[in-house]
Amino acid sequence: MHRMACVDLPELPLQLLLKRHADWRDHPVAVVDSDRPQGSLLWVNERARAARILPGMRYAAALSLAGALRAAVVPQAEIDGAVAALGRRLYDFTPGVEPAAGEPGVFWLDASGLERLHGSLLRWGDLIQADLRRSGFRSTVVVGFGRFATYALARVKRGVAVFDHPDEEAAAARRVPLPDLGLAPAARDALGRLGIRTLGDFAALPAEGIEPRFGPETLRLHRQATGALRLPLQPERPVPPPIRRTAFDHPETDVARLLAAIEALLPPLVADVAGRVQAVQEIQLGLRFDRLGDHVETIRPAAPTLEARQLLELIRLRLEAVRRLPDAVVEVVLLAGTVPATRRQAELFAHEPRRDRDAANRALARIRAEFGDDSVVRARLREGHLPEGSFWWDRLGELVDARPRGPRSGALVRRIYDRPLPLPAQERREPDGWMPRGLEHGPVVRVAGPYVIAGGWWRRAVHREYHFAETQKGELLWVYYDRPRRSWYLHGRVE
Repeated sequence: MHRMACVDLPELPLQLLLKRHADWRDHPVAVVDSDRPQGSLLWVNERARAARILPGMRYAAALSLAGALRAAVVPQAEIDGAVAALGRRLYDFTPGVEPAAGEPGVFWLDASGLERLHGSLLRWGDLIQADLRRSGFRSTVVVGFGRFATYALARVKRGVAVFDHPDEEAAAARRVPLPDLGLAPAARDALGRLGIRTLGDFAALPAEGIEPRFGPETLRLHRQATGALRLPLQPERPVPPPIRRTAFDHPETDVARLLAAIEALLPPLVADVAGRVQAVQEIQLGLRFDRLGDHVETIRPAAPTLEARQLLELIRLRLEAVRRLPDAVVEVVLLAGTVPATRRQAELFAHEPRRDRDAANRALARIRAEFGDDSVVRARLREGHLPEGSFWWDRLGELVDARPRGPRSGALVRRIYDRPLPLPAQERREPDGWMPRGLEHGPVVRVAGPYVIAGGWWRRAVHREYHFAETQKGELLWVYYDRPRRSWYLHGRVE
C-alpha cells in the first residue's frame, strides 16, 4: 500500500526566533506581527503559556502578565527561506516532498518502499528527526497511510510514530483533540459547548450544517476528516541549479590564475542559464581552501543579466579587493541564482535621458562587489516612538525612476546621528545661553521647545525633552534633555 509521512516542526517561526536568540530559552517568548504595544502575538512558547499568555493577545497585555516576556518579529522572508532550506534537507530522505501551504513547518513525504532501503520506516523516521535535531529544530514524524490522518496525529504525537495498518491509524486519529487542529477560536469554542471535543466527534456531525454555522474553513476540515476530500501527494520537483566547478591539480595561490579559471567557467554557466530561459540574478563563488576549508562570496549584478563579461568584472573586483589569498585554493565552484528572463520594455520616450539609470546600477554593483552588500543601503520608514526607531537601513537592490509629487518649496532637512552625542552639562534646565558646541560655534541665542517624547514602559522608560537650538554662528541643533539620565544630548542638525 502507498505510505505517506507527515513531518511537523511545531511553531517553526518560534523555533527560528529561539535559534536567533539562544539566551531567551529560559524566558517566556513570543513571535509578534509588529514590534509595538498593540502588536498581536502569533506564536508563544510553553513558559509564556504557563503565564497565561496566548496567541492573539496584544503585546502590551502580555507584558502585563509577564514582565520577562521576550518578543520579536520573524519576517515572512525568513520563514519562507527556512521552509525552502528544510525542504532541501528532506529531499535527502525521499524524492517526494510537499510543504504545506499556509502552515510553515509542515511537510508531507512519500514513504513508499523506503523500508527496503533503511530496514524499517521507524528507522527512516529516526534518521529524519536526528538530521533536523542536528540543525537545531524540534520535529515530529508520523508515518501512516493518509494525508489528513498523519497530519492530525503529528499535531499531538512526540518523536517518531509508525502505523502499520490503516484501521490503526484511523482509530488513533479519531482520538485527536479538536483544539489541536488549528480551528478558528469561535468555531472551536462553539463546538466545545456542543460537546464536540475530538476529531471523531467532529467527523460524526452531518456535513450539511457545518458551513452555515461555522464557515467554509471548518467545512473543509470536516471534509478532510470524513475522507470526502482526499488530496494526493503533490511533491515539488526541484530542478538542480546551474553550477560549474573545477578542481586544481596543484593548489592555486595566484589571484590572476584563479580569475582565469573562473573566466573559463562563466560562459558555459551563462549558456546553461540562458537555455532555461532565465537570467543570472546572483553568482555564489565558492572557494575550497587547502587548510581553511570552504568560503562563499555572493556577487550580485545591478540587474539580472546574461552577460558573462559583466559578471566576470564584478568577480574580479571582489577578488582584487582581497589582494592576496589567505590560503591555497584547491577547488572553485560557481552557482547561479536565477530569475525568469524577460524582454526589456520599449523606451517610452525617444530622447535620451540625462541620467543613465543602468550605468548608475552598474556602478552600485561594483561598489557592492568591492565593499560588500551592506555598503549600499537606503532608509525605510517604520513605526517607532523614538526618532532613531522610526527608520531602518535596507539593502538597495537597484535604483528606480523617481516619481516626484509635484513642485514643492524648499524644506529643511534634519540629519540624525546614529548615536546621540553627549553634551556638556549646564546648571540651568533651559539651553538658552549655553555653548554646546564650544567657543568656535558660539552660544545658543534662540530656542524652540520643549517637544516631549515619553513612553517605552514595555521595555525601558524614556522621557526626552527635545529642543531646536540656534547658535550664534547660525547652526540649528536638535538637542534633547534625557530626564532619567539627567543629561543633554545632540541628536542631529537641521540644514
